[in-house]
Amino acid sequence: MWRDHLTEIIVFSLLFLLVSAMGFVAARWRAPKDMAHLDEWGLGGRSFGGWITWFLVGGDLYTAYTFVAVPALMFGAGAAGFFAVPYTIVVYPLVFLVLVRLWSVSHRHGFVTPADFVRKRFDSPVLALLIAITGIVATMPYIALQLVGIEAVLKTMGVTGESTLARHLPIIIAFAILAAYTYQSGLRAPALIAFVKDSLIYIVILVAVIYLPYKLGGWGDIFDAADAKFQASPNPNDGVLLNANNQLQYVTLAFGSALALFLYPHSITGVLASRNRNVIKRNMSALPAYSLLLGLIALLGYMAIAAGVKPLPGASDGSVDNNTIVPLLFDQQFPDWFAGVAYAAIGIGALVPAAIMSIAAANLFTRNIYKEYLKRDASPAQEANVSKITSLVVKVGAVACIVFLDPQFSIDLQLIGGVIILQTLPAVALGLYTRWFHRTALIAAWAAGMGLGMWMLYQVASPTRKHFGGSAFPLEKFGFDTPKTIYVGIVAVLVNLAVAALLTLVLRAAKANEGVDGTTPDDYSADEGDPRVTPGTERGADSAREPVA
Repeated sequence: MWRDHLTEIIVFSLLFLLVSAMGFVAARWRAPKDMAHLDEWGLGGRSFGGWITWFLVGGDLYTAYTFVAVPALMFGAGAAGFFAVPYTIVVYPLVFLVLVRLWSVSHRHGFVTPADFVRKRFDSPVLALLIAITGIVATMPYIALQLVGIEAVLKTMGVTGESTLARHLPIIIAFAILAAYTYQSGLRAPALIAFVKDSLIYIVILVAVIYLPYKLGGWGDIFDAADAKFQASPNPNDGVLLNANNQLQYVTLAFGSALALFLYPHSITGVLASRNRNVIKRNMSALPAYSLLLGLIALLGYMAIAAGVKPLPGASDGSVDNNTIVPLLFDQQFPDWFAGVAYAAIGIGALVPAAIMSIAAANLFTRNIYKEYLKRDASPAQEANVSKITSLVVKVGAVACIVFLDPQFSIDLQLIGGVIILQTLPAVALGLYTRWFHRTALIAAWAAGMGLGMWMLYQVASPTRKHFGGSAFPLEKFGFDTPKTIYVGIVAVLVNLAVAALLTLVLRAAKANEGVDGTTPDDYSADEGDPRVTPGTERGADSAREPVA
């Protein structure tokens, strides 16, 4: 009952209200003369320095779902859950090579979305439309999953009801507040709140990894308890160590997730809000510190095993909700007031990325669908207004996913989202270095990679579903005599790249029209203070040039 958690509810509510107030105040924080412009509302004026970018990007990537789902995977499967740690280490050197160039060309041309860049680089509105739709579709379930983190906390505190409305009313209220201050303050709101969110998470985790091992008998006892549980598991792939059957899945999932992470529109939005190239460089070298925190968060799953935590019931089919193990661990092992602080860290950890994700999706719709196909002469003020309204619609859609769908299905949708967003890698990431790929080849390759990825995901079963049950594809379905699995996204993007390369050769031989590259080589190294291209007078708009090597 909620009365048993009154102190936790009060602490949680007070901190939640504090950050909500900060969200509304953010409209006046470093406020410009006019917020009616996507550069201001959607990118914070492109003026964020090192510290703000650190917290914004970190808060964008390490979400409430990370806080509950990574330990839950460790609790349920063991070492396989650690894939999140190497992938967040691998990702930063990769994106260092990509996003600095994307920032420069976006600064020079005023791009707000990755699809803006693709439109100008490959002179293809169709390819840009596909990139925009891909980004929106991949982002939607990611927003919904932030609600899973809040729901796990509310369920632990007993703030639930029997009816659908009563069970989800607190989430609906939380996202209504989020929608209000995001509408008013734009990207400045999550940027300001991220300071509080990350500070709370650091405090909670550092206290937990010092206090809980002491209370539970030490790390040796914790790992022994986890090993004993997995030894008794009917699944031979569960364990504190990987085995021959799940190593390939682990490696491909970690690498594929690293490739996908900074292709997500919300990741790019946080980077484009940076003031200059050096801010991005410093952040890419410092952000791996979050990976240390993530490793500590993951170990909460083993601590929950040692503490004897029993997950709360899940769906009506008798399953359990492993996402509740971290809130339950804090509820059982800490004083009520500190558990309330931990719950607030998770809840606020949902608001920051959800706000950025909804802004990024809204920007994609506004710039690459509304302005491109519905109102080409839209003014900056009209663009900002449409993006604000779209961000509200996106949040409503995310809430609907949780209210009307099984949350476990939303988790699987997020895994599908990673496969989907990976199909933009040739056009966006490789396009920043070369225009060798033909625009028509990229469109066909996108379709091939997406089609194969969806077919493979359809073949993946889970204990509760015959299809779309995860992203680990059994190699035996390709005719291999092995129980090993592989991450669907890696296979799909390799096929995507192969089709793009082969068709480019064919189309080049046929002398098919390649369009005009609207960028120049020096665009990719432009920095703060360099002159920007005036809209309507972009170089390359009326004459072909040499492609960037």
